Amino acid sequence: MMEVTDFQKIGVGLAGFGIAFLFLGVLLIFDRGLLAIGNILFISGLTFVIGFQRTLSFFFQRHKVKATTFFFSGMFIVLIGFPLVGMCVELYGMFLLFSGFIPVAVNFLRRVPVIGTVLNLPFISMVRFKITSWVAGDSGSIV
Repeated sequence: MMEVTDFQKIGVGLAGFGIAFLFLGVLLIFDRGLLAIGNILFISGLTFVIGFQRTLSFFFQRHKVKATTFFFSGMFIVLIGFPLVGMCVELYGMFLLFSGFIPVAVNFLRRVPVIGTVLNLPFISMVRFKITSWVAGDSGSIV
C-alpha cells in the first residue's frame, strides 16, 4: 500500500476547502471573492496531491488543450467580474478535463453499500450505462 505524504494530506485539505469555497460562492449567488479563493485553493490542492510536474502535464496535454483553455478562461472571467458566465465556462472545462474519471468514480460508487444498491436499480442502472458509455465515447450499442 502506498504511503500518503504530508504534502498530499495538505493537498487534500486545500482541495477540500477549495470545493467548499466554490460551493459557498455558488450558494451565495455567485460571490466573486469566494469563487476566486475556491479556484486558487482547488488548483493548489491538486498540485500538492499529485505534484507540480504531474499537474502541468495533466493540464497541458495535447488532447486536453481545449478543456484547459475553457477551465482557465472561466477562472479569468470570474476574476474580472462575471461570475455566472465564468462558472459556466469553468464547469464545461472541468467536465472536459475530468470526464475520463467519471466511469471510474461511478464504478467505485457501485461498490459502496447503500449507494451501490441505488445505482444497481434497473432504471438507474440503464441511465448510468448510457451516461458512462457516452462519456467514454462508445456508440451505446451493445452489439
